[in-house]
Amino acid sequence: MDGLDDFPASAAADAPPVPRLWRGGLLAGAAWLAAAAVVRYWPEPEDWPLTQETALLFAAFALALLVLAVAHQHLGALGAALRRAGPWLVALAALTIAWEIVTAKLLLLPRPFFAPPQSLLEVFGEDYGRLAEAVAHSLRLLASGYLLGALAGFLTGVSIGWSSRAGYWVHPVLRLLGPLPATAWLPIVFFAFPSSASAATFLVALATWFPVTVLTWSGVAAVDPAYYDVARTLGAKGRFLVLKVAVPAALPSVFVGLFMGLGASFSVLVVAEMLGVKSGLGWYLQWAQGWAAYASMYAALLVMAVLFSGLITLLFRSRDRLLAWQKGVVKW
Repeated sequence: MDGLDDFPASAAADAPPVPRLWRGGLLAGAAWLAAAAVVRYWPEPEDWPLTQETALLFAAFALALLVLAVAHQHLGALGAALRRAGPWLVALAALTIAWEIVTAKLLLLPRPFFAPPQSLLEVFGEDYGRLAEAVAHSLRLLASGYLLGALAGFLTGVSIGWSSRAGYWVHPVLRLLGPLPATAWLPIVFFAFPSSASAATFLVALATWFPVTVLTWSGVAAVDPAYYDVARTLGAKGRFLVLKVAVPAALPSVFVGLFMGLGASFSVLVVAEMLGVKSGLGWYLQWAQGWAAYASMYAALLVMAVLFSGLITLLFRSRDRLLAWQKGVVKW
């Protein structure tokens, strides 16, 4: 029993017992069964497509929740996450029922501006090819622009924070041009660059560059001089001081800049795709609005919300893994 010697004796006692039956899951399952019943059995003034399929989808989700209500204790971390999400699952079911009633059942909201849940399901079922192509194009554009902007911002921030000569020449330019919204450069950029894709990539990179530069510079400048003194005492030279002392110490600030730059790049990406690029989620939104396909527009907004939130979550997971000693300091 050597491995148990290092385990705190009170840890097992302090941990709350896992209930055998997840009551929140039962309640959520019942709520989604109610949503399925409303969709299927409440008469509709007009026939909406995929009404039965939507009811079946809700019922299947409810059945899965009822099964998980019994089996949750065998799922470890996933079961714990499900238990925390229980109230939200109930609330989402209630919101879905209200959404269905005011749109498809009572027609209280004007059409075609407001679509019922089954219309979104129709978009995902019939227009998934166009949506998938738009997602792929947006990810490609975002990746190229964000990586270029993050790299340029990191190098600029390290240069300003380390070298007073670089700071003398770059700092005034940063203060003058950095606060300008990247979208303000749209007329010039789309004229100066050979293609709309390269112009959009530059705008995304520009939106990312400024916060990454400022936060990296602040992180490098805030490094305790005692760290440099100790490294010099051990024989470290300039290159070692930058790569092994300044940059690691500045990484918490760098990740904050990467987070802010990622958020800024999302807005610039959508605007650039709306105005100049012939594909992508921004273009898809513009196309759906032009054809009054508001269900398609809502479907694209939902995809964007999930996609962008997932990317930020991935960035924070990378931060927590790289900076394990600061895990949980910045919340998302």
